[in-house]
Amino acid sequence: MHKLSPTILTLSALCAALALPAPVPAQQARPPQDKAVYRPHVEDPVLKELEDRDKKAGEDALAATKKIEDEQEALAKKEGEAKQDLRVDMSGLVKPSSPQAFKVQAWHFPPVAQYLTGTCWSFSTTSYYESEIKRLTGQEVKLSEMWTVWNEYLDKAKRYIATRGNSVFEEGSEAEAIPRVWKAYGVVPEAAYPGVLAKDGRYDHAGMLKEMKAYLAYCKANNLWDEAQILPALKGIMAKTMGVPPTQVTWEGKTYTPQAFLTDVCKLNMDDYVCFISTTSIPFWTRGELKVEDNWWHDKEYCNVPLDVWYDTLVKAVKAGSTAAIGGDVSEPGYDGFAKVAMVPSFDVPPGYLTQDAREYRIDNGTTADDHGIHLVGWMSLGGQDWFLIKDSARAARKAPPEGYLFYRGDYVKLKMLSYTLNKSFVKDVLAKFGKP
Repeated sequence: MHKLSPTILTLSALCAALALPAPVPAQQARPPQDKAVYRPHVEDPVLKELEDRDKKAGEDALAATKKIEDEQEALAKKEGEAKQDLRVDMSGLVKPSSPQAFKVQAWHFPPVAQYLTGTCWSFSTTSYYESEIKRLTGQEVKLSEMWTVWNEYLDKAKRYIATRGNSVFEEGSEAEAIPRVWKAYGVVPEAAYPGVLAKDGRYDHAGMLKEMKAYLAYCKANNLWDEAQILPALKGIMAKTMGVPPTQVTWEGKTYTPQAFLTDVCKLNMDDYVCFISTTSIPFWTRGELKVEDNWWHDKEYCNVPLDVWYDTLVKAVKAGSTAAIGGDVSEPGYDGFAKVAMVPSFDVPPGYLTQDAREYRIDNGTTADDHGIHLVGWMSLGGQDWFLIKDSARAARKAPPEGYLFYRGDYVKLKMLSYTLNKSFVKDVLAKFGKP
């Protein structure tokens, strides 16, 4: 047996004997640490020069484009100011002197302006039914045009939703919309629902329509068709411009629902009215569709008759004390708001050539369009011609006094008007040929 040598092992030897890593000297335990500092950013001058050059080139390009656009805008403005409209020289035309010249004239409220809206159909047809209330009951009841417009927009939205966006959603409609809307929702007096919140009282639906159409376009793009969600949203949009329609109205101390106001106060039976057209596109003496965009619900109950019957029936009814809601084209050389006249010039249709085919040709090629709804309130004969007194809500009727009236010559009505509405009591003989009342 040997004894261990009393040799004292160094720490390094001990670590080696035990297979441990050698210790790091105290002065090398932590290497020197780097210090973080901020310093100003220095752009590369070459790159900065290139970037500045590109920026200026972009600004110069925008400035050049803006200059060209301004020049084009100024040119368009100048051309617009110099624009001329082809019209008939009416300096020698024998025409009515004033509305008072029409001795055959039915009662009607003074003209009301539609301002910046496409709702002539409601203004003209509402006026027609106001005259009907006076004729039938002796009452003078000013009705709300905007009540019908509000409900018509919602009906259009329902059709738009049901067809997944394949239906018209615009401002226009037809006289035939009034019976449909009133039978469903009733009607209210204008005092209960003026339908305008603007301080100046002028109707302006441009922004409202744009917002509604944008919302519906969003729904279509995203396949969102929940009527319970869409209709309240549209009501909210309309309410900002039109206000909220009432659910009840007060008239002469009594309270009515809109439906009761129609039947009990206005005493109108909306089934007592019929609309006539004259087109060779469908057989005469049948009922069919007036195929225009504003007949968006595709009403097929229009009575189609030959042109002579169509015109003579209208004249006969007006002479007998009726008025008529009538609609058609207002974009012809013979239509002049300053002269207050609508007539057919000889350079358009020579005398003796205004036939059914001449009318149809213009319907087919689009020069007779469904532009405007008006209220025909009187008739007179002058210079061997029929003349009609027209109550009109559009600006054309306000270019010269008396505001809100125009004088339509018979040839213009025969060639350019598409449809009119009458009470069935004035046209029993014509309706008899259709086989049902």
